[in-house]
Amino acid sequence: MPSPLRNGDAAHPRLPSPAAPTPLHHHHHHNHNYPSFRSTVSEQKIRRLNLLILLLRLAAFCFSLSAAVFTAANSSRSASSPYSWLSVDSFRVMFAANAIVAVYSLLQMCASIREILHGATLLPEPMQLWFDFAHDQLFAYLALSAGVAGATAARGLSGCTADKPAASFFVQAYISVALGFAGFAFLALSALVSGFRVASYVLTGSRFPLQ
Repeated sequence: MPSPLRNGDAAHPRLPSPAAPTPLHHHHHHNHNYPSFRSTVSEQKIRRLNLLILLLRLAAFCFSLSAAVFTAANSSRSASSPYSWLSVDSFRVMFAANAIVAVYSLLQMCASIREILHGATLLPEPMQLWFDFAHDQLFAYLALSAGVAGATAARGLSGCTADKPAASFFVQAYISVALGFAGFAFLALSALVSGFRVASYVLTGSRFPLQ
């Protein structure tokens, strides 16, 4: 069979056909894990917020209970002095207010623990949020009013007597007032957090804007 090449012609090397471009596979591994990562971060933030609420409730309970106990145990150790917390209306009001706040804070602590463990509120969510917000403000005002009344009474009584043995009575009265104000402060912080959760629910439909 005659060769198709003429004399003197060199065979042109056959160039390989260009290979089809290999499609680039972009591996977006992080995109697959992003929703779960975001969910994990949100759960951690929600857990921290719930723990913060629980700590505020615990602090309010401890200080209010201590104020009630100090008030109830306060009586003059002087036989000639008639001072006792039962004989002063403002101290009786302060004892009752701190006792009520302590019981309320204890119940709220139980509700917070249940929410942390089960991830759900004790009452239906809207009702629970408005209940917490309204009652936090109510009992905070109660504790503040009782503390102001107790401080006014202690200042007035201590300025009207020069009885040295009764000095311990007024010192303990001031300690009770200070503990009551501390309980009010933590309850007021709880009211701020409750208000934040109500606002979040109204704006986003969830008590946690992190979800």
